[in-house]
Amino acid sequence: MPSFDAIVIGGGTNGLACAARLQKSGRKVLVLESGAEPGGAALGHEFAPGYRAPGLAHIVNMIDARVEREMDLGRHGLAYASLNMPSTAVATDGDHLVLEGEAGERVTGLSEAEQRAWGELRTQLLTFAGVLAPFKAMTPPRIAAGVGNEYMKLGKLGFSIRGMGRDNFREFLRMLLINVYDVLNDELTDPRLKGLLAHDAVLGTWLGPRSPNSLIHLLNRLSGQVAGRRAAIALPKGGMGSVAVAMARSAEALGVTVRSGAQVSQIVMDGDRAVGVVLADGEEIRAGTVVSAIGPKATFLGLVGPRHLDTGFVNRVRHMKARGGAAKLHLALRGAPDFRGADLGSRLVLAPSEAAVELSFNAVKYGKVPERPVMEVVLPSVHEDGHAPSGHHVLSAVVQFAPHAPQTNLDAARAEMLGRSLAVLEDHAPGIGDLVEHAEILMPYDIETRYGMAGGNWHHGELSVEQMLFLRPFPGMAQYATPINGLWVAGAGCHPGGGISGAAGWNAAERIIREVRG
Repeated sequence: MPSFDAIVIGGGTNGLACAARLQKSGRKVLVLESGAEPGGAALGHEFAPGYRAPGLAHIVNMIDARVEREMDLGRHGLAYASLNMPSTAVATDGDHLVLEGEAGERVTGLSEAEQRAWGELRTQLLTFAGVLAPFKAMTPPRIAAGVGNEYMKLGKLGFSIRGMGRDNFREFLRMLLINVYDVLNDELTDPRLKGLLAHDAVLGTWLGPRSPNSLIHLLNRLSGQVAGRRAAIALPKGGMGSVAVAMARSAEALGVTVRSGAQVSQIVMDGDRAVGVVLADGEEIRAGTVVSAIGPKATFLGLVGPRHLDTGFVNRVRHMKARGGAAKLHLALRGAPDFRGADLGSRLVLAPSEAAVELSFNAVKYGKVPERPVMEVVLPSVHEDGHAPSGHHVLSAVVQFAPHAPQTNLDAARAEMLGRSLAVLEDHAPGIGDLVEHAEILMPYDIETRYGMAGGNWHHGELSVEQMLFLRPFPGMAQYATPINGLWVAGAGCHPGGGISGAAGWNAAERIIREVRG
């Protein structure tokens, strides 16, 4: 039996980041990935002959700075076809709104009064996002003694928050739990701008713009960075999978052993301690530390099993909310669509108003497909070759909202979601339906089946106020440690959540290094 100091289950971006950091600390690390190659949901796939779709995410906007720097991803092949894509709020009458620069620093199509109002709101949002950003790169604090809190970092954060001044400090506290709908309507009047911002605030969540704490998700988005550029929207060369490829190459260059096609079926227990894993083919591998970078539900209910856990803990795992609300749409197009003159190289947002985003969410709360879903559209084939045959294009869209537990049967809901999504696209890009050679839509339940994400939630658990920071994934297990000695968690179900970032994996590794003797 081969032996390692640490085994990391799951070769997605968090698993690879965790493995790299542990290896740099002097440990011998093994990554076990069930897929044919590392990368998880970041990897693309051929969905029609000659057409290659991106993974679940189709843009990068928050790679952890430590991961990018310490893994030297640029040296291992990560480059960008576009590093600062503009965002276009596409209007059905062709009167589009275009946001360029850092977090919409420049906007084309606004009135002078609205420009001033947006400038003031943007400055405030970026200030608050900057205050929250350091929380993503640390172990979430717990309100208790002797629980591994990083008091020096917390103290610095406290001083920076108070340094905003009394008025800003009060406004910051007010905004933490407020909904984005009210903030937008208090400050802005243009429905196109409000629709785009509301859409971005709830993208990938089980929240509508009117839901409490929806604003904090917009702040989280604005706190991200790529290649040192704050709030950037980037498209990697070679597709989204190139991020994972660069991370895998970096990890292996550091000495990490990465095994693909290695499905873990069980975590091996010796009394109350995790001591290794068993693969689907029966192979057993031992290690002093086992790290799961897959979802909490799959880890504890599947790999560990309820018999090794107390009843209260098992109930907390089962009750963890993990409702996915986004569908992923891929279209193979025989030509370039025309979104009424909009720049196809930009990120296209089809959300006519904040009310339209809320109406789309209302439907899925009752297991229904929305009449008019909103969506984010990217055409990677506009930026570089290799995604589609010459002269053809791939359209990738994140469509919101989609029911994870539809009232109708799964096939009927999928067909209805596809039909309504294509109708919305046709309104914004007349004639696009005639260009479609093949369409693929993944509903939340399809995402769960394909990628093992509970409920089809991209974060392996909802980012709601009761499942964030020291409450993530649930009370009693919020600092990457688990009730089982030797077992740690490092996936998107942990703080700070999902996205192509690696932050959760890196944070978990830092905590393990502090707590476990190498």
